[in-house]
Parts: sequence; C-alpha cells; structure tokens
Amino acid sequence: MDLILLAVELAFLTLIVAGVALWSPPAAMVLAGVLGVAALERVQAERKKTRKGAGR
Repeated sequence: MDLILLAVELAFLTLIVAGVALWSPPAAMVLAGVLGVAALERVQAERKKTRKGAGR
C-alpha cells in the first residue's frame, strides 16, 4: 500500500513540475530542487524514527 501511494505521489509531482516547465523552465528546475530536498528530509526523518524505535 505504501508503495502505491508513493508512486501516485511521484506521478502527481512529476506532472506539476512538467506543467511548470512548460511555463518557465528555470522555475521548474528550482521547484524540482526544492521538492528533492523535501523528499530527502522526509526519508531521513523516517529513518531516524525507525532507528530510534529499534533500540527499545
């Protein structure tokens, strides 16, 4: 289930970035960078949460 939601989220964000790229390619590059940083922060937060609970 988590994998399906991740795929839907990825497709949605790809369409948003593609739409912005039609209007302004530099803005799409900035948006993609921001979304990439947000995604990495999200993954790191999940890893810290699971690692914290593993020691108990």
